[in-house]
Amino acid sequence: MSKVEKKAAYFVKLEKFLSEFKSVFIVNVDNVGSNQMHQIRRALRAHGEVLMGKNTMVRRGLRILIGEKEKTEYEKLLSFVRGNIGFVFTNSDLKTVREIITSNRVAAPARAGAIAPVDVFVPAGNTGMEPGQTSFFQALGIPTKIARGTIEITQDVHLVKVTEKVGASEATLLNKLNISPFTYGMTVIQIYDDGTIFKPEVLDISEDDLIKTFLSSATTISCISLATGYLTLPAIPHIFINTYKNVLAVSIASDYTYAQSEQIKELLDNPEAMAAAAAAAAAQSATTTSDNTSAAAAPVEEDEESDDDMGFGLFD
Repeated sequence: MSKVEKKAAYFVKLEKFLSEFKSVFIVNVDNVGSNQMHQIRRALRAHGEVLMGKNTMVRRGLRILIGEKEKTEYEKLLSFVRGNIGFVFTNSDLKTVREIITSNRVAAPARAGAIAPVDVFVPAGNTGMEPGQTSFFQALGIPTKIARGTIEITQDVHLVKVTEKVGASEATLLNKLNISPFTYGMTVIQIYDDGTIFKPEVLDISEDDLIKTFLSSATTISCISLATGYLTLPAIPHIFINTYKNVLAVSIASDYTYAQSEQIKELLDNPEAMAAAAAAAAAQSATTTSDNTSAAAAPVEEDEESDDDMGFGLFD
């Protein structure tokens, strides 16, 4: 197959996947080997398709779809086609697919010039290396001592900080100690879902988070509405309650009485009755608490009786 035919076949496949699947994961595949890529493809086989390609070819395919097919929503994908990226097309649950994509990771040694994705520490302990290499540790500022004819690191050392470049000396030391501090795999950059594009962190938002945010927003709107006198739906319950308080205050301060205020006015006119009502409420609450405690303790007593029935003593 010629290059022209390969490009044409790629464009057909890209258009086919974009039409069949409503969601697209834009993934970074830096440091992902061919064997690891094969494993990820196999894991995703039941959920979608993986498509890789040169960025120039991907951009050209998207521009053709945008121009000739009038698929303007694909313009959102164009700005992310840079670097070593690929596409994962799916119609399955986004959280499930993301877990499959990000869970396949392999340990890798540190290479000189690589950007550290995590902090790298060298643990204290015997290295098994001969004393002649002490100067190598000293050059890196790693405290050592000679123990039983080998070099021993006396304390943990923070060798490389996250986002820093790994130096040649650091990479050599880590390789000598057989430490593979990094893990590599696909990482999700953005998610395109039915015309909308967003960061993968959005998938971590739970229903509780949404409810909490909604209630916080409703409270803010109510406060603004009450302060400015501008009527909004969240403020209506507060307005009704405040209005009722005003009506009740007027009824108590005047001779005007209505059904809901009669009992309150009677209690205010007769403080002894109010005290008796408060005492009765307190007694009822104490009785309820006692009943609940007894009910909770009852199963324990039954368990003890059951043990006695079994015929076992404490020291049997």
